[in-house]
Amino acid sequence: MSNGLHSIESVRRRVVLFVFLTAFLDLIGFGIILPLLPFYVDEMHGSAETVGFIFMCFSLTQLVATPLLGRISDRFGRRKVILISLAGNAMAMLAFALATKLLFLPLLFASRIFAGATSGNLAACQAAISDVTTEHNRAEAMGRLGAGINLGLILGPLLGSTLSEVGAWAPPLGAGALALVDLVCAFFLMPETRRLRADADEAGAPVQSETPAVEPVSTAATRHPLLASLANRAVVAVLLAHFLTFLCITNMQVALGLLAKRDLDWGTREVGALFSIFALLSFSVQAFLIGRLVRRFGEAPLVMAGSSGTALGLLLIAEGHSAAALFVGVAIFGAGFGMTLPALTSLASRAASEGTRGFVLGMAQSSGGLARALGPVVSGVLFRRIAPSAPFLGGAAAALLCAAVGASLRTTSRRS
Repeated sequence: MSNGLHSIESVRRRVVLFVFLTAFLDLIGFGIILPLLPFYVDEMHGSAETVGFIFMCFSLTQLVATPLLGRISDRFGRRKVILISLAGNAMAMLAFALATKLLFLPLLFASRIFAGATSGNLAACQAAISDVTTEHNRAEAMGRLGAGINLGLILGPLLGSTLSEVGAWAPPLGAGALALVDLVCAFFLMPETRRLRADADEAGAPVQSETPAVEPVSTAATRHPLLASLANRAVVAVLLAHFLTFLCITNMQVALGLLAKRDLDWGTREVGALFSIFALLSFSVQAFLIGRLVRRFGEAPLVMAGSSGTALGLLLIAEGHSAAALFVGVAIFGAGFGMTLPALTSLASRAASEGTRGFVLGMAQSSGGLARALGPVVSGVLFRRIAPSAPFLGGAAAALLCAAVGASLRTTSRRS
């Protein structure tokens, strides 16, 4: 029994370390190309609307594909989906690099669509974490995943600007190389976790049962993961909260640079510093604080507090009209987001039934993808047709609604 417990704990640590590495490398690759994409499109004689359509194509494809890949991971294993997704990402980045070399816009579209269709690795990583953790340490492990994401977003743009000096094709090629490195690491380091709970039972490990958030649904619904998920009020609430959280993020991504340029005449360097502050605060919360906060307060109260902080940060950005207000608002926003997302992911994994966890986590990723598809369009319309502060005020309203959703989930969140 002792040896079995030790082996399971060793696997848990290896899985958490691997998903941190995967998120880090994946988001470095994403961060490498994200700031440069408008310049590539402009060089190919595309417009600002073209950039928006490229982002939307990626997000919509991701919206459809991620739950399917999550369901596949439930049936055939997390490791297989992670390997397929990383291989697809590497090929998509290679096509991206070729498009920049040939200045061929349709190939650029195709590369982002293919990248969206194979972007199920993070959802599969979340499901793997859920397989090897209990309610008491799950949010902390999800925080490690979020920390890898934010660390990649901090370093990715810096690496992308360095590689761009070699040539326009170099940043996407570098992102593809990172995906290949991650693929090799996954092949040798990532164990299959889907059956680990059964293995723990055989070893005599105390596997904590998870109380369903609502009463069981009908037998017919349980045979269909989508119907079962939509019949679960807690799952629906978490999906709505994911959508609202990422709607706030997309508002900032589109409108923050425009607002800073309009009010303070800032350029790319100053705006880049704002995004780095956001990622740094979010990383710090997820890497060092989230575990202790969840143990002290529980997931649902953290969703409430983090979303309220997000709303406060966005209000400061909207109404501050000064450099200090922008920096403080972005910092508060980053800390709030860092608190909210791992708590939401932990709640999603807890609300899901045992055989649909990967599917539900994939749906959560897709609800964020839907926000990333709609948010840029809404933010641009609000900025141009209503007021420069309107996207941030709208984001603050979305964050407050997310806090209300967190309050509704509080009864299903148990303190450790």
